[in-house]
Amino acid sequence: MDKKKNTNMEVKKKNRNDVFRYICRNGMVSNPDIAYALKLSLPTATQITKELIKRGLVEEMGEMESTGGRRAKALAVSGNAGKAAGLDITKNHISLILTELSGKILKYERIFLPYAAGDSYYLEVNQKIDKFLEAGGCSRVNLLGIGISFPGIIDLDQELVADSHVLGISGLPFSEVSRFFSYPCHFLNDANAGAYAEGTLSENRMPFFYLSLSNTVGGAVYSNGRLEQGRNFRCGEVGHMTVVLDGKACYCGKYGCLDAYCSAKCLTDERVEDFFERLKNSEQEAVSLWEQYTSYLAVAVNNIHMVLDCDIVLGGYAGSCMGEFVQDIRDKVIERNTFEEDGSFIRTCSHKTGAAAFGASLKVIELFMEQV
Repeated sequence: MDKKKNTNMEVKKKNRNDVFRYICRNGMVSNPDIAYALKLSLPTATQITKELIKRGLVEEMGEMESTGGRRAKALAVSGNAGKAAGLDITKNHISLILTELSGKILKYERIFLPYAAGDSYYLEVNQKIDKFLEAGGCSRVNLLGIGISFPGIIDLDQELVADSHVLGISGLPFSEVSRFFSYPCHFLNDANAGAYAEGTLSENRMPFFYLSLSNTVGGAVYSNGRLEQGRNFRCGEVGHMTVVLDGKACYCGKYGCLDAYCSAKCLTDERVEDFFERLKNSEQEAVSLWEQYTSYLAVAVNNIHMVLDCDIVLGGYAGSCMGEFVQDIRDKVIERNTFEEDGSFIRTCSHKTGAAAFGASLKVIELFMEQV
């Protein structure tokens, strides 16, 4: 009897979760819409939405357009159901994002703030978050939490930033960061966060490798709707794989790492958008840099694809701007690849603005969704 009761409770929770996700994903819907899409009976769908309305997660928004019979009630996620914030910490900047449960971005801001270990840095970050949320019309009560992304190894078992060469961090407990904020905090690696943004809202459920080409190079494997972490939470750390034997010095202290050849800084020390504008105008220096950059990038992309046999998504500052130039990379990869003929497995990221911060906010939303 107990086993049957537990099974029934699990089914009810799954149905409730599926209904809420459906409403979040589709905006204005009706109970008949829900029942049809999720293959539930209309009474079951209606009972679930009544429960969600009672909990303040869903609200009635008038009536749907008539399809010939009685007009169905229009349902949508309540404006008071909650919002999530994302914070991406880098060496020189922080990025802040505010997101609805539907995944809609409400506000984004990138702020120059060099990283410095110590209380004063996090106190300042906290002040900027409070101002950001106030400007976005989000109260403390309405915020579900903050997702925080770091460029480094995030050990979820020991709950610490295990290692971040670029920030000079080693063994930083999550609690030493979260104590400065008056909201629940959740931590991710920056490339993982970018991959999470790319995969969570996508209709395409095929696995992919997310190659983050920002001022540091990182990567993440997204498969079956989740991130692959690896035994030591280092899965996807391609920025420190060797592409040139005894090559250029990397900030990690080794030589010949991909990061030393394919970070966004290899293209420009200024705005990446400006570099691609110069490339578009066929300025010789930009063309030469791009030729060199894509030669090394093609080696890495081909190696990753040969190992994983999945799509490669180019993200980060550089990947977000490649757009019309991605074919240059495909052509060079095709020359190296034994099996592929068109390079269509290489694509640029869908989320081009603040992807790491966005992905971090989506992680907060997902954790909330799981409890509905």
